[in-house]
Amino acid sequence: MNGIQKFLIICSGSSLELLKKTPTDVSKHVGIGGVILFTGILAALSAGYALNTVFDNLYAATGFGLLWGLMIFNLDRYIVTSMKKSGGFFRQFFVALPRILVAVLLGIVISKPLELKIFEKEINKQLNVIVNRNKAELQKGIDARYTDLGISFTNERKQIYAQIDKLRAEYKEASTELEKEVVGTQTQTTTGREGYGPNAKRKAELKKQKLAEIDTYIQQTAPRLAEITKELDRLNVSKEKEIDAAKPTEENYNGFAARMQALDELSATNPILGTAAIFIALVFISLETAPVLVKLIAPKGPYDFLLEKHEYSFKIFSLESIQLMDIKSDRRVKQALEKA
Repeated sequence: MNGIQKFLIICSGSSLELLKKTPTDVSKHVGIGGVILFTGILAALSAGYALNTVFDNLYAATGFGLLWGLMIFNLDRYIVTSMKKSGGFFRQFFVALPRILVAVLLGIVISKPLELKIFEKEINKQLNVIVNRNKAELQKGIDARYTDLGISFTNERKQIYAQIDKLRAEYKEASTELEKEVVGTQTQTTTGREGYGPNAKRKAELKKQKLAEIDTYIQQTAPRLAEITKELDRLNVSKEKEIDAAKPTEENYNGFAARMQALDELSATNPILGTAAIFIALVFISLETAPVLVKLIAPKGPYDFLLEKHEYSFKIFSLESIQLMDIKSDRRVKQALEKA
């Protein structure tokens, strides 16, 4: 065995000493070690990319990525080494089932950040769509809230303007009536006699009264209209400040969760991309479960028989050592009792 083979065997968690006695099993354990090693490397790259989107710091992402990769490597190594070729296939399958489920879960966790990197261009485009949509929803929500805050002022101003329009309409009607009276137009409210007679004078007084009512009402409501305009302007300024304060948050909506949302929306609207994402996840799940499945499906080889014999011998030796210690302990107790 060369140095690379020895390193990969150590990665697989197998015993170098026992494999030296079973050279036909070396290739299988070297392959298992290679899969475990590269799974750990992919896990480190995956976690590094994911954490870089969170911290936006290359050094922190690299450190945490390496730590995560070592943890996955160690976990995979433990999962494979904990499987023993003992009993029938179905017994081994049920014993390995929890390990297979853990491997599937790890495959999904590792694949997602790498999917985000693979579809980065499409995700960036979809992020722009999401950001613009969020901005529109934010604008709509803020507008609705400030509309509710200013609705009482708006309604009051509308009532004042409506009253002014009503007074102006009455003034216009009085002017029309006076004109008809002077020119001698016959209506239900005019005499039909041309000239500026008593009835025309009364209508002139009514017109003058309506004009005075308009001026008086405008003067009375002018301070209140100024207050209403000031309050509405203040609300508009507050609304614009809130929108401006929220813009950086919305424009920087590009973290890990945002990218996951973009990928999910793309998968729903683009069947080809969704299928590709599924196959990428399946590839990583296959890589993660491969060592467990290989060890489960592969027939019992010389290494497994030798390992079983070694463990059995160690078990027998341990039991004999314990029995010997018990015998010595009993003898000491017996000698102590005899002396007493």
